[in-house]
Amino acid sequence: MGIIEIEGMHFYAFHGHFESEQKVGNEFILNLKLETDCGPASISDSLNDALNYQTAYEIVKQEMNVPSHLLENVAKRILDSLYDSFHTLKKAKIKISKMNPPMGGEIKKVSVTLFREY
Repeated sequence: MGIIEIEGMHFYAFHGHFESEQKVGNEFILNLKLETDCGPASISDSLNDALNYQTAYEIVKQEMNVPSHLLENVAKRILDSLYDSFHTLKKAKIKISKMNPPMGGEIKKVSVTLFREY
């Protein structure tokens, strides 16, 4: 087994409960941790035997472009898409942070973390 981590992905998206968040948008930072069987790729040195992290990034990017009211929904959709695309995926963890959330005070970020294991 092995772990692939994609850290510090930045997106500007339109997720949020409030209408202003849906119109103005915000900056989001995502971290992704994927546990998979890296054995075949470590032997063959072939991308065909690996969990392609470029594809994983494209999945995240695609789902971030779909507006949602809650970060929990965005995270679930990303996990669903990752598991649909990578049959060797055993565990996945995603952390989505909304930077400077409009909560009436000075807050650096609010984050939601979801994980799944098969």
